Amino acid sequence: MNAIIYVFSGTGNTRRICSLYKDEFEANGVATTLYDVRGALEDLPDPNDFDLVGFAYPIHGFNAPHIMLDLAKMLPCVEKKRYFVLKSSGEPIKLNNISSLKMNGILKRKGYELQSEYHYVMPYNMIFRHTDDVATHMWRTAKALAPIEAREVLAGKSHLLERVAFGHAIAWLFRIEHPAMRVNGRMFRVDADKCIHCGKCQRVCPMGNIHIGEDGKFSFGGKCLMCTRCSFGCPTDAFNIAMLNGWRINGNYNMDYDGAPQPNKHAKYCKKAYIRYFENADKKIAEAQKICGVNQDNVV
Repeated sequence: MNAIIYVFSGTGNTRRICSLYKDEFEANGVATTLYDVRGALEDLPDPNDFDLVGFAYPIHGFNAPHIMLDLAKMLPCVEKKRYFVLKSSGEPIKLNNISSLKMNGILKRKGYELQSEYHYVMPYNMIFRHTDDVATHMWRTAKALAPIEAREVLAGKSHLLERVAFGHAIAWLFRIEHPAMRVNGRMFRVDADKCIHCGKCQRVCPMGNIHIGEDGKFSFGGKCLMCTRCSFGCPTDAFNIAMLNGWRINGNYNMDYDGAPQPNKHAKYCKKAYIRYFENADKKIAEAQKICGVNQDNVV
């Protein structure tokens, strides 16, 4: 048995989730390929060559990134092949449930059947910076929860997210982000006094949208997805991301923080939604551990 997960990840959170699934799949004897979605989508692996097919992405404006829609359009038709979806975002509100609607519609017309969809809360790479203790809580929860849900996928369990009223209309409205970000990306600027000309931004851009000339000057094309891989990972915080610069975040989180709770000026942001997400996750993890314990006792 084998599996493939087509994964687009901006600053790495979604890919971390996929790595947890890969580890669990392979622990259960399922050889797993993580295919990084980027650029012109050339030489795509054929989903017909795999027993399990998954799609993973970070939520952009309550939608899948445009490149995931392009991917869905380019994949071949199949005959009743079931698939699963993994997605991540910085907040656990129900509007995020609508993010796959467009992609799922494209896939359905090609013969794919949605089996399950899972949403993981991971630290923001834009809007505002979570504290490291909160980021650590998110990651530790995902590390405990993802293997459980990976086993659900292997078992063929159906897991569909709660519907949102007028979801299709809301998702359609927010997809204005797709063309808007291509325009915004053309207006990026780099602070020449901060830039050390390491070229990292050009190398990591998944769309090949950044070009550095021989004179060291930057130019930006019209393919930006606003994944913020360039600005988030810039070692000198030299980027200005145009209209969204007020939401810019720079630098990796410490997701192994083990100190005292940190001051958090955003503690009230979506507070009830975060509490609900962690409570539900803890309940599911505890139930799985209880079942595992019973099974171990039976074996003994």
